[in-house]
Amino acid sequence: MKYTEKISNKLNELLEKNYDAEKGYLNSAENVESAKLKIFFKNRASERSMFAKDLRTEILSYGQIPEDDGSFKGTMHRNWMTLKSLFSSNDEEAILEETLRGEKASFEEYEEILKEESFAPSTRKMLDEQKLKIQAAINSLKLEEHLAS
Repeated sequence: MKYTEKISNKLNELLEKNYDAEKGYLNSAENVESAKLKIFFKNRASERSMFAKDLRTEILSYGQIPEDDGSFKGTMHRNWMTLKSLFSSNDEEAILEETLRGEKASFEEYEEILKEESFAPSTRKMLDEQKLKIQAAINSLKLEEHLAS
């Protein structure tokens, strides 16, 4: 496998995760009552949409085709969150907990890919910046979860 294909495959994995995260955040925004949380989730969804746009551009710059949709696993996670919110009567704490779990998984994915691959400096910078924003979202979610309990 050529270097450009290998890197594009890794970036496509992150692209799918960001599609999943964007949809998950929009789903969360629909299932909470708090206006503050709705705004927070919509802002995170918008941020993940920008991550996806940047990743798509980067994949195209390697001459490869970006993915068009999220992963099966992400769809299953969103379905689980929807089901969980129905059973817990849109319990904001439960939604925050699931969202936090998803963000931690995302952060770990970025860390793994950044450890195992040697990216061009511009690609690495973009991925590092996205990882930092995910960490900031995790910190915000932890605070919101603490305040909700």
